[in-house]
Amino acid sequence: MGIHKFFTSLNDLERIIRAPGRFKFEEHNVAAHSWKVSQYAMFFATLEEMHGATIDWKSLYEKTINHDYGEIFIGDIKTPVKHSSPELKNMIALVEEKMVERYIEEEIPEKFQATFKHRMKEGKDETIEGRLLELSDKLDQFYESFAELKRGNKDIEFVKMYQTALKKILNLPLPNSVDYFKNTMLKDVMKEDTTIDIIQLTEQAIQEAP
Repeated sequence: MGIHKFFTSLNDLERIIRAPGRFKFEEHNVAAHSWKVSQYAMFFATLEEMHGATIDWKSLYEKTINHDYGEIFIGDIKTPVKHSSPELKNMIALVEEKMVERYIEEEIPEKFQATFKHRMKEGKDETIEGRLLELSDKLDQFYESFAELKRGNKDIEFVKMYQTALKKILNLPLPNSVDYFKNTMLKDVMKEDTTIDIIQLTEQAIQEAP
C-alpha cells in the first residue's frame, strides 16, 4: 500500500487521546499535540536565532512534526507510568522505535525508507533542535494541564503534570528560551483568573526546580 497507507495512518493520530483515563474539560489528541509542538518550537527557535544561534530549520520541523508518530502503535502511555523508572522509559522507547522501524520496512517503498527512518528516529538529543523539541513537548504538557487547573479540575494528576513540566522546562540548557518562558510567559500565566491557586503552584515548582 506504500505512501497511501502511511497517509491514511495519520488519521489514527487524531483518535489517540492524550492523558487517557482522566476526567478532562478538554480532550487533546496526538495529531493536534504535534502541530502545537511545532508552533512552540518555531517561536523559540526564532528567539534563539535572534540571540545568535544557528538553527537547522529542516531538522527542527522534521523532529517536531514526527516526534510522536510511534504512538500509533503503542498509544499515549500515561506520564507517571512512562517515567516511573529510567529502565521502563527506555524499554518503552525501544519498543516504539522497533515498531516504527518495522512499519517503515514493511510499508514504505524501499527508495524512501532511509529518509523515513532518519525522520522518524528519536528527536530529543543534544542538538539545539533536539532541545527545542524537548522544551516544546513539555510546554504543551504545561499548557494542557494549565487549562484543566484553570477551569477547576482538581485531579492531582494535572497538578503533578503542571509542576513536573514546569520544572523540566526550567532545567533545560536553553538559557535564552528558559529566561523568556520564566520571566515573560509565566508572569502572564499567573495573571490569569483561575479556579485553583496557580500562583502558589507555580512558585512552589520554581522553588523546587534544582
